Amino acid sequence: MMKKDSRVLAVTMGDPAGVGPELCLRLLDRHTARIPEEARPVIYGDMDVLNRVAAVTGLKPPPESAVRHISVPGDVAGIRPGIVDAVCGRASYEFLRAAIESALSGSVDAIVTAPINKEALQAAAIHFPGHTEILAHLTGAERSCMLQFSDEVTASFVTCHCGYSDVPALLTRERLREVIDLTHEAVGAIQGRNPRMMVLGLNPHAGEHGLFGRGEEEMVIMPEVVAARSRGMDIRGPVPPDTAFIPAVRPTVDAYVCMYHDQGHIPLKALAFDRAVNVTLGLPVIRTSVDHGTAYDIAWQGKADPGSLFSAVTLACRLCRLRDGSGG
Repeated sequence: MMKKDSRVLAVTMGDPAGVGPELCLRLLDRHTARIPEEARPVIYGDMDVLNRVAAVTGLKPPPESAVRHISVPGDVAGIRPGIVDAVCGRASYEFLRAAIESALSGSVDAIVTAPINKEALQAAAIHFPGHTEILAHLTGAERSCMLQFSDEVTASFVTCHCGYSDVPALLTRERLREVIDLTHEAVGAIQGRNPRMMVLGLNPHAGEHGLFGRGEEEMVIMPEVVAARSRGMDIRGPVPPDTAFIPAVRPTVDAYVCMYHDQGHIPLKALAFDRAVNVTLGLPVIRTSVDHGTAYDIAWQGKADPGSLFSAVTLACRLCRLRDGSGG
C-alpha cells in the first residue's frame, strides 16, 4: 500500500538509444537507488527496451507496475544503442509529452527526465532545441529558464540553446529581469532565505568599462542589477566570468546568473558532474533532470553513473515538499 506522503514521479526514459533506459533500471532498484523513501518513480517509456537493456546489462528487469508503456510510431523494438535515430527522437518526445499531461492533470507530483538527443529530435521533425523549450511550450509557460543546481555551484541562464553569435541580440533587459526574478524565487525557496546572487558579464573583464563588446554590461546588465537591488535582492554584478567561480568566491554565492550556456555549464560540470540537477523554472509543474547527455558511447553497457538521476529525484521530492508546505 502506498504511503500517504509518497511522491509519484513521472520519470521519462529519454532517448532509448542512450543511457536513459539503464539509468531508469538502476532507479527502480530500491536496494541500491540513493533516493528518498517517499519517492515513487514511474518510468514513462518502452517496456520492451527496458527489458532488452536489463538482459544485456544484467540489471533487474522492471516490474510492470513501475512502468507506463508509451506506444510511439516506428520500430522502437529495432533500435540499436548509440545510434542517432528519428524513431528514438520521436519516442523521447512522446515519453515527455505523456509525462507533462500527467503532471498537468495532477496524477503525478513531478517530472524527472533522462537525457534526450537533439539531433534525433530534429531527425524526427521535432523542431525544439531541447527539454526546456518543449516543456515551456507544452505547459503554456509564459516565462521559463534553466537552473543547474548543485551544492558546489548553482547557475541559471539568460540564453541557453543557441549559437554564440545569437547571444547579444537575445540579451535584453526584459529577459535578464525575468531570469533574475525566477532564480531569486526558486533558490530563495530552496535555501529558505534571501539568496546571494551574482550576475556575470557577457564580455571579457565584464566589458572593462566599455572597452570590450557593445555596451551590454553598461546598457543591459548593470541597470537590471541595480533594479533588482532596489527590489530588495542581495545581488552584485556584472562580475568578470573568469574570476567568478574561484574557490574564494563560490562560498559567497548561492546562485550565478549566466549570460550563455557554457559560461555556467563548464564550472558546473567540472565541479559537480555526477551530482548537479537541471531544473526548469517558471513552469506550472515541477521538473528536474540529469545534467548530462545521452552518452551514446557507453549506452546499454552497464557503465552509466546514475548519480545525477538520483540527485534529480531527490531534488524533485524536496521541491514537492516546498510546494505543498510540508518542509524543505
